[in-house]
Amino acid sequence: MKKYGIFYGSLTGTTAGVAQRIAAQLGVNETDVHDVSKTTPSVLGDYEEIILGTSTWGDGEIENDWYDFLDGAQALDLKGRRMAVFGCGDQTMSHTFCNGVGELYSRMIPTGVSPVGAFNVDGYEFDHSDAYRDGHYVGLLLDMVNHEDTADERIRQWVALIR
Repeated sequence: MKKYGIFYGSLTGTTAGVAQRIAAQLGVNETDVHDVSKTTPSVLGDYEEIILGTSTWGDGEIENDWYDFLDGAQALDLKGRRMAVFGCGDQTMSHTFCNGVGELYSRMIPTGVSPVGAFNVDGYEFDHSDAYRDGHYVGLLLDMVNHEDTADERIRQWVALIR
C-alpha cells in the first residue's frame, strides 16, 4: 500500500478542511496530515505520495505558511516520489484563480518529484490561473466560495485519479 502524506497551509481553515476530506477518501491516518506551519520540510521524505494544498491570497500568492516550508523543501531530493497538488480559490478573483497551486507545483518540481493529478476545471469561469501549465491544470482547483456544492464530487474524482 502506498504511503500518502498530505501537507497544507490554511489561514481560514478551508484548505485544512479539504485536506481532511482528501485524507478520508484515501484512508490516510490523521498523523499523516500535516499543517506546514507546524511541520519541518524533511518530513516530506517519509512519504512515497506527497499531496500539497494551499489557498490563494492577495494577488495570487500561496498561503503565508508555505514560504519557509518550501524554502526548506527545495533543498531536498525527492526523486521517486509522486506529488499531487490542490488548492482553494474564488473564481471571482478571475485573474488569479488558484494561482497558489501553480506556485506550489513550480517550486516543488526542482526536488525531482513526479507530478500527478492534472484535473479539469469544468463548471468554473475565470480568466487566468497560474495552475495552467503545458495545456492542463496541474491539480485539483476548488472554489469553496461559489461552488462548494461540487467539492465532494471533484475530490472523489481527483482521488480516484491520483490513487
